[in-house]
Amino acid sequence: MTAAAHPALDELIATVALLRAPGGCPWDAEQTHVSLVQYLVEECWELIDAIESGDRAEMIEELGDVLYQVLFHADLAAHTPGEDFDLEDVARHMTAKMVARHPHVFGDREAETAEDVVGFWDELKADEKPHRTSVLDGVPMGMPALALAAKVLTKAEKAGVVPSPRADAPSAPVPGESSPGESFPGGSFPADEAELGEALLRLVAEARDRGLDAERALRGAVRDFTAEVRAAEASAQTEPR
Repeated sequence: MTAAAHPALDELIATVALLRAPGGCPWDAEQTHVSLVQYLVEECWELIDAIESGDRAEMIEELGDVLYQVLFHADLAAHTPGEDFDLEDVARHMTAKMVARHPHVFGDREAETAEDVVGFWDELKADEKPHRTSVLDGVPMGMPALALAAKVLTKAEKAGVVPSPRADAPSAPVPGESSPGESFPGGSFPADEAELGEALLRLVAEARDRGLDAERALRGAVRDFTAEVRAAEASAQTEPR
């Protein structure tokens, strides 16, 4: 492949280096990987807002902010004793990773559907990280509760584990059918994402009115479920074959 010229990117990289160099910005010089985490989180959420709003100008700005975080961390590492890696190392590692994860593009395997590709990824990740013993290993537990719940449920499904209903919990409502007393206001399960969003918002509002923390409650439920998943995996490993 012929290397493409990226003068604007090169200029941004040089700008980051200048700001962090002696005589540059005092604030930039004091930052660490840890101190920058809050800004990385904020910038990622701002990018998500821009994507969901469909605003092109906002997307350009927020993508730039996220890119700046990557460049900042790489420059910081390049000038931190003991870390000894830079942007080239990051890019080189990512290229190797993507080539290895796409044998249907760079190798001799074939993939006709997106599901085939996901299957490749699962196999390759298992080979890359043999120390992982659970489908939940590598799931960042610091994710927002709703995103974390969806991630854990998807991973758990691959292990054949589904949430165990509480003994006193009502059965799940059938879409479109009224089930008074269900968790969702109105009784029937939402028909689409718009209705689901409104129902979740009302649940959060009611939880707040009752002095309950919806985020903490869901995180607690996810923690309990992850324990179920790991217990099921451990049990499966000890069962005679």
